[in-house]
Amino acid sequence: MVCSLGLGKVDNPDREHIVTASGEVCWDAITFHLHTSDAEEQDLDYVECVRLLGPICKTVHLYLLSLNTRQFDDQYGLWFEWTNNTELFVEVFEAIESSLHTSIALSLMKLTACLERALGDVFLMIGKECPFLLRDLLASQELASLFGQSVMNILRVFLGSPRSLNLRNILWHGFAAPAEIPPMYTSMLLLLTAGLGQILKGALPQRNLTLVHRPYFRLTQLEELAVFPDINKEAIAVAEEFIGKSDFVLEIMLPYWREALTVYKNQRYADCTILLLPQLEMGLRKYFTAVNNCPSRLLTAESTTLYTTFDEMLAKYLDNDVRNQLPTALGDPIMEILWDLLNHQEGPRLRDHLSHGELDLKAFPRGMASHVVALAIVLLHHCCSGDNGVVKEEECLRTIISSTTSYCSRFHPIGRLKRQLLHCVESLQKWGEMPRPTLGQSPDRPGSARSGPTGCLLEELVPNLINRLRTIWTKELNPSQYLLSEAQLHLVTELLTGHMCTLYCPRAVLEVVSLLRKMTSQCLTVSEKITGSAASRHQQWLNKSLRSRQRQNYFRMLDSVQYLHHVFSLLTLLITVELLNAPTKSAKAPPEWHCYLKFLKTLLQYTENMATYTSPEKNKWDESWDLTEKMLLKVKNFYNKWCNVTTDCAT
Repeated sequence: MVCSLGLGKVDNPDREHIVTASGEVCWDAITFHLHTSDAEEQDLDYVECVRLLGPICKTVHLYLLSLNTRQFDDQYGLWFEWTNNTELFVEVFEAIESSLHTSIALSLMKLTACLERALGDVFLMIGKECPFLLRDLLASQELASLFGQSVMNILRVFLGSPRSLNLRNILWHGFAAPAEIPPMYTSMLLLLTAGLGQILKGALPQRNLTLVHRPYFRLTQLEELAVFPDINKEAIAVAEEFIGKSDFVLEIMLPYWREALTVYKNQRYADCTILLLPQLEMGLRKYFTAVNNCPSRLLTAESTTLYTTFDEMLAKYLDNDVRNQLPTALGDPIMEILWDLLNHQEGPRLRDHLSHGELDLKAFPRGMASHVVALAIVLLHHCCSGDNGVVKEEECLRTIISSTTSYCSRFHPIGRLKRQLLHCVESLQKWGEMPRPTLGQSPDRPGSARSGPTGCLLEELVPNLINRLRTIWTKELNPSQYLLSEAQLHLVTELLTGHMCTLYCPRAVLEVVSLLRKMTSQCLTVSEKITGSAASRHQQWLNKSLRSRQRQNYFRMLDSVQYLHHVFSLLTLLITVELLNAPTKSAKAPPEWHCYLKFLKTLLQYTENMATYTSPEKNKWDESWDLTEKMLLKVKNFYNKWCNVTTDCAT
C-alpha cells in the first residue's frame, strides 16, 4: 500500500485543479477521490482511496519541487501559523528539495507530530479532553465540525488507521526503511497542513473562536535520569563502529543510524533522538523475536495484524501468557532504564511526548540525546557477537557499559518514594540549624512536662522496626544504637542505597507504595512548615514585632520541635522499613491485608492532621502532643499484634 499502490496510475491531474495560482488548496478536487466501502458505506475503502489519490500526490510533489524556499515561504508561511511552528514546515520543504531519503523520513515524523499537536489545540477550542491517539483525534466530531468530514477523511487516509497508509505509525515504530515511503506523501501532507490553515482562517472568526496553543511539555527529569557519561567524539566513534557489526541493527536501516550520529555531532539533538528511538524499537523487536522464538512477530507494518511495539516487548508476558524472555536476556538494569525512559508515568516518556508533538524541538536538551545515544551503544554492544571484530577495550565503552550494572529505577513509584524519603531526611537534618532566641523565655513550657511518655513510646518502637528489618537486611543492627533521631535518619539513608527490583510489581505492592508516598509527602510538608515558621518567627522575634499571643505560640513551637523531630525521624524510618517489606505483602491473607492497609491509612491520617496542626495559621502545638501520643500507641499495638498474633488482625 505504501510503496507501490499510489504509484500505479500515470494520468496526473493538472496542478490548477488542486492548487490555485494564489496557493489556495482546492479541497473539493481532492475529496472527490474518496471512496467508501461497498459493505459499509460509512467507512472508507482505504485501498481505493490511496490508488485514486496517488496521482494528486504526484502532482503536488512536482509542484512543490518547482518552488524555491523563498517562494514557498511567501506563498504558504502564513497558512502554517496555526501550527505554532512555521519554521518546521519550511524545513520539511527543504528536505523534500534535498531528496535525501533519511531527511525526508525524519521530516515526515516531525511533520506528523507537529500536525497532531496543532489539531489537538484546535480540538480543545470545542472539546474538553483531547484524544490521546491520533486516529481517535482525526475521527472526532469536533474536528469534523470545523474542517468538514471529507477533509478529515483525507487525513485519515494518510495518517488515521492501520488499514490506511498509516504513515505516522510505521515511521515512529521503526518499520519504514529510508527509501520506502515515497516523498510525494510528505509533499502532500505539507500542502494539506497549509490547506487546514486556510480553512481555519475563515472558520474561526465565523464561529467566534480563538486558537490557543498548549505549552510544551518540559523535560525536567534529566538530572534524575542521568546514568551514563556524556557522549563525546570518542563515544560516537565507538557507536559508528558498532552499528555496522552489531546484530541489533538491520542492514536496511543503517542510513538512519549513521544520520543520527551525524546530526548529534552537528548539535541537532532532537533530530538525533527522533531518528534513534524508532531504530531502538526496531532493534529490540528483532532481539525480542529471537529470544522468544517467535519470528512471526518481526512483521512489517501490516494492516490486519497488531504491531509488536515497545509496550508488548517490555511486558512481563507474551500475548499467549508465556513469560517474555527479553527481560532475562537484557537483565533488570537495562529493562529498568527502558521503562524509565519510555513508560513510567512520572518519567520523561520520551517517545510518547516526541511523537505526539509535545516537546519544543528547538530547545531539546543535549543531555537527553546523549542518554539515548548511550543506551543505543549499550544495546548495540549487548547484541554484538564475539567474532564480529568490534573493539571492546576502549575506556569510554567500559564506562558506558558499567554505568548500567547498578541502575535502579528513578521513575517507578518505588523509585519516586525513595527520592521523597531522601528529601525528607535532608529536610529533617536541617532542624539542628533552626534559629532560637537567646533571651526572654516563656513562662508556659508545656513541652518539658509532657515529653516523658512520648519519649518512652518512641524508644519502645525502635526495636519493633529493627526486628522488621532482620529478614530483609543482612547487616546486624542493634536497636540501642538507633534511639536518637540522627541515627535513625542515617539508617534511612543507608537502607535506601539497597536495590529493590521494580519490574512488574504486584498490585498489592503498588497500593502500599502509594500510601507510603502520601505519608512521606505529608511528613516533608510538616518539616518544611516548621523550619519555615521557625525562621520567620525568629526574625520577628529579633525585630520585636511579635504580639503576646504570637510569642506564646512561638515558644510552644520551640518546645515541640525536639519531640516532633524524634517523631518524624521515626516515621521516616517506619516508612522506609515498610517500603522494604512491601514485596512480602502480596502473600498476606485478606483479613491480615485489610488490617495492614487500615494501619497505613491511620498513619496517613495522622500525618495529614499534623500538616494542618503545624501550619502557621493553626499553631495547634498542644493538640499535636495528644494526637502524636495516640498515634504512637496505635503503632505500638499494631506491631505487637502483627508480630505475635497476625492471624487475629481484625480484632
